[in-house]
Amino acid sequence: MSTLVFGHKSPDTDSTGSPILWAWYLNEAKGGDAEAVLLGEPSTEAAFMLDKWDLPKPRIIDGIKAGQPCVIVDTNNPSELPEAINDADVQAIIDHHKLVGGLETKGPIDITMRPLACTATIMIDLMGDDAAKMPKAMKGAALTCILSDTLEFRSPTTTAHDRAVAERLADDLGVSIPDYAAEMFAAKSDVSAFSDAELLRMDSKEYEVAGTKFRVSVLETTAPEMVLDRKANLMDSMTKVAAEDGVDQVLLFVVDILREEATLLVPNDVVKTLAVKSFGASVSGDTVVLPGVMSRKKQIIPHLAL
Repeated sequence: MSTLVFGHKSPDTDSTGSPILWAWYLNEAKGGDAEAVLLGEPSTEAAFMLDKWDLPKPRIIDGIKAGQPCVIVDTNNPSELPEAINDADVQAIIDHHKLVGGLETKGPIDITMRPLACTATIMIDLMGDDAAKMPKAMKGAALTCILSDTLEFRSPTTTAHDRAVAERLADDLGVSIPDYAAEMFAAKSDVSAFSDAELLRMDSKEYEVAGTKFRVSVLETTAPEMVLDRKANLMDSMTKVAAEDGVDQVLLFVVDILREEATLLVPNDVVKTLAVKSFGASVSGDTVVLPGVMSRKKQIIPHLAL
């Protein structure tokens, strides 16, 4: 039985590219039988990556069977994984997020969690000398993942090591990082084809704060007006999405990559209270700008309070 390699639901660039990278490594360097799969449709930027480097889109799965060998990457949160994950044969976890808890395995496993900006950076370290054997497409995927997760080194999660690995990959590929990042972010910013509900779920994670369940959505863009022009419809859709997803509230942060700030939509008093208590913001309308806020992992989730 092939080992399935997958990241979290609502797969962004790192959760699309890192399974591909690790499946390549298990197959080509370790002589294994692994398949990269996704837990949903890839984001626009992830789809751009697949097209740019001529990579086939991994098979999308909606569940997992008991005993299925698998490797989990870019998450360790059971709520972001298939419901039956604790019945699967999890063999390894490679991640750069905080430890959430709740995963149960059949036996001892390999776990690598490092405070780096991107799972792909960790994987290249773990590959050692084998990383140099990566074909162009794999190096391109790795570079895309790192530039995405670091927002071209603007994110506060960026480390000197992430930057060094990305610069080495770009040099190997003959790619200009500023030019390539601009291509990536243009693809990320084109959300015109997505419904309001799809936008609210596109890059989102579930978190609970003081007994209130939130879907925390982040849209990173170089054209924030494309999203903010739809704010009335997006706020109308939040109630329906929350009910369908079993959460109490939906939070939407629109991150302006170039201005290095986030705009939080404020549809009700609960979110207004959260904005005040979490970020010390003064809220007078249905949006609030949060200067310098770029990272959900480092600057949003740890500060959420009610």
